[in-house]
This record gives sequence, C-alpha cells and structure tokens, in this order.
Amino acid sequence: MKLYHSPTSPFARKVRVLIREKDALAQVTEEVAAAMSDPQSLIEANPLGKVPALALKDGTSFFDSPLICEYLDTVLDGPQLFPATGAGRWRALRFQALADGIMDAAVSLVFESNRPEAERSEMWMGRWRRAVDRGIDFAEQEVSLLDGPLDIGGIAIGAALGYLDFRHAAMNWQARAPELAGWWRDLAKRPSFAETAPPA
Repeated sequence: MKLYHSPTSPFARKVRVLIREKDALAQVTEEVAAAMSDPQSLIEANPLGKVPALALKDGTSFFDSPLICEYLDTVLDGPQLFPATGAGRWRALRFQALADGIMDAAVSLVFESNRPEAERSEMWMGRWRRAVDRGIDFAEQEVSLLDGPLDIGGIAIGAALGYLDFRHAAMNWQARAPELAGWWRDLAKRPSFAETAPPA
C-alpha cells in the first residue's frame, strides 16, 4: 500500500501515527505529495486532490483520514485502535470528530491568512478561531477520558494539538487548557508522534 501525505498535514499525521502504532511501516509506503500542485499520482488516488490518500495494490484507493485509519486498523496486525463496540467506540469516535473539527478550522485559518490582506474575511477567521477555542475548552473538560490505552480518539486529538503548536502558536491554547497541555506533552514524546512531528 502507498500513503500519499504532506508532513505538515494534521490529517495525514493521524494516519502516519496509526501506522507506527501498528508497527506497519514495512506494509505501507509513505510518499510526500504536494497537493496544491495537483500531482497526477495523488489525483489518481484521490479525485479531490487532498492528502491523505491511500492506494492499494489492486488499484482501489481510500481518502479522508477517518476512513483510511479505520481501514488500516482493520487490515493491519497490532493493537486495535478503533474500539469494536460499546461506549468505548463512541467515545473514541467522538474525540476523533472533535479533533477533525478543530483541524478543519485551524487549516482554514492558515489558508485564509495566506490570502492578500485585503481579500481576507475577518468574519470567517473569527468564526474559525472561536471554533478552535471551544473545541479546546471541550477537550479540556473531558481530558480524563483520554487516559488509558491509546486509541483513534487520542491519536486524533494529539494530531490536532500538534498542528496548533505548529501553525498557531500565538493562540497559546495551553494557557486555556492546562490539563490537556500536560496530557499532550506526554503523548508528544511517544515515538509515533515524535517521528511524525511537522518540520521545525
């Protein structure tokens, strides 16, 4: 299998962390794709032209990080990172949805801030900042639920927090979420996260 990714994408980082947690680097080749340049290999794997995208040997492809992560969790050996049933499954998927929403807003902020100043929408930028803040506040309130064995919920929250550190350090999210910040400091030392950290 081949994973098309960007080293700066938090959505791709989710998948890359999962692969490492499954000890499956020998089974999934990682290839950097500059999505904004619409490389043909990426378009063939994902008609939407976005990373991450996973291409299988039989020509099938999967895109969107929740789908890719759940597929890989199913077909690869190693610890099960998507709880199969019950409250644990819904807790993990809920955290993943929260993290993906934080990442959507944070990525949108980056794209909007890169537009010429006269073309930026302060309304949308304010809305996305508030979404990130509320998401962080929510995670802070429920951080105790992230304790225990790592699953897709914790992986996703870690990817989101790492992206905020990388692209939005000025937001200083740690000041409003000290418990979550402590949880993230510990998680960031885990090899799967250390190896997938965005470039300095």
